[in-house]
Amino acid sequence: MPLVKVFAQVGMTKPIPLASLQSKLCAIWSTKPETTKLILSRVEDWTSDSFDEDCYIDIRAYGKAERTREFVLDGMTQVQKAFAEENLVANVRLETYEGERYFHVPPPEAST
Repeated sequence: MPLVKVFAQVGMTKPIPLASLQSKLCAIWSTKPETTKLILSRVEDWTSDSFDEDCYIDIRAYGKAERTREFVLDGMTQVQKAFAEENLVANVRLETYEGERYFHVPPPEAST
């Protein structure tokens, strides 16, 4: 399940359309919305000595064999383009993990 954390400064006034971005990221990574979670966090400030970005994107994804370095780097470039299509400059970081070391406990289904 790709987890996409989107960090933006509190004072930034540009909209960040999570639903539209989720759809684009699902197309890039060939994933489904049910397994691709985007979380927006507004922060007071960050250091910006190197980049002048609107959003800092931190992605965690399962390290499948087909997700080679070249594949992942290409996907990261496509993620930047997806944000650019929404008029946002993105600084993208991606980390893969081993499936045997991933744990998830979703909330129980509500009984009606």
